[in-house]
Amino acid sequence: MVKKALGEIATIVGKDHLLTAREELLCYSFDATNQKFLPEAVAFPHNPQQIAEIMVLANRYHFPVIPRGAGSGFVGGSLPVEGGLVLALTKMNRIITIEPENLIAIVEPGVVTGTFQEKVEALGLFYPPDPASLKFSTMGGNVAVCAGGPRCLKYGVTKNYVLGLEVVLPTGEIINTGVHTLKGVAGYDLTSLMVGSEGTLGIITKIIVKLIPLPEARKTMLAIFPKIDDAAHTVSSIIHERIIPSTLEFIDQAAIRCVEDYLHMGLPTHAEALLLIEVDGEITTVTRHCEHIKTICVKNAASEVTIAQDQEEEERVWKARRSISPALLKLNPHKINEDINVPINCIPQIIRRINEIARRYQLINVNFGHAGDGNIHTNLMINKENPDEEKRAELAVKEIFQATLELGGTISGEHGIGITKAPYLEMEIGKKNLALMKQIKNLFDPNLILNPGKLSLQS
Repeated sequence: MVKKALGEIATIVGKDHLLTAREELLCYSFDATNQKFLPEAVAFPHNPQQIAEIMVLANRYHFPVIPRGAGSGFVGGSLPVEGGLVLALTKMNRIITIEPENLIAIVEPGVVTGTFQEKVEALGLFYPPDPASLKFSTMGGNVAVCAGGPRCLKYGVTKNYVLGLEVVLPTGEIINTGVHTLKGVAGYDLTSLMVGSEGTLGIITKIIVKLIPLPEARKTMLAIFPKIDDAAHTVSSIIHERIIPSTLEFIDQAAIRCVEDYLHMGLPTHAEALLLIEVDGEITTVTRHCEHIKTICVKNAASEVTIAQDQEEEERVWKARRSISPALLKLNPHKINEDINVPINCIPQIIRRINEIARRYQLINVNFGHAGDGNIHTNLMINKENPDEEKRAELAVKEIFQATLELGGTISGEHGIGITKAPYLEMEIGKKNLALMKQIKNLFDPNLILNPGKLSLQS
């Protein structure tokens, strides 16, 4: 259907900013799920007015439009499952303004998150949300899924920093939501409705974010645990002592071995778990908290606790954590990566239940993640060329979600729902809430053309 409008789209964005050749379209047919859906065309708009004109065409010709950032998502949220036009927002990558005196910044959706963080930190400011993909994921994509990251234990997730948005609605109107101030309560909170909506209610074209002062000091610690239960209990113990690290990461033995095989950096492969802990703030507070945390780890049977002495040591530890995902591919060619979230005191129970489920279905399982806020990334390593193994993995995922919900958790802490978790959304939110979501979708997008197939929103 999009072919009818190709000439008009080319006029809007320019011929050089429209792709139609199959070999070019292939680059926009997949994301981190490795599922593939070929779009009919890819356009690179440069401003909200171009997007608005394209949305008017889409409603006239009834073709799907799929917003896309870096394509780094784990749930298929940017996949063109019904073909149509991919709107690649990477050309809209300006940091429009950083205002230290107001503690805000305004950016376009294609700005790379890590690049933005570097810019504000050079001014003594801080934008905390830090997904593992920050070196290539975009601000627009982070807002679309309400991305988290290791630092959200102390600082919160993306939604806690978005003050306002400019959005192109599915019908082509351009609206501004929220404020340029640090608080504002005029009317319904449309900004919060857009954050985490996964590109189903509108296309984000500008983002107003809150900044905070850059912490004075930071220290990174690594604790080694012979037993996984002791590591899990340590997480709860640290929080119970009213210490809130900026980061409290959990890595199980399977992940440790994968990274060591991948990097050969001398990790303790005999250990059942590692905790990577980071504390920031005033230097005296940081030092005191590190010593207190070290004592807690030792009381919980840590065999070794080290505090990084310089930036090189810190980078070495973080390299291990951020290398887990690529390292896992050496274990098996495919993985099902789920980002469940449970109450912090339920971490020991959910890890035991996940491992029991994986054993029962005869699957290789790897756990790691942001244990400080209960966000565990559980990875079932499978060979998709083995239909029986893939079927067992699907059954295991459903049981893992059921166990998560029984413990008061959620099936997604930060990746979103997209297409991979859409079949399970009703398990968590129920029929009435899902029906209400569909009504909201129909109100914003009466022709159901914007990012179809996501979040179980098609009637």
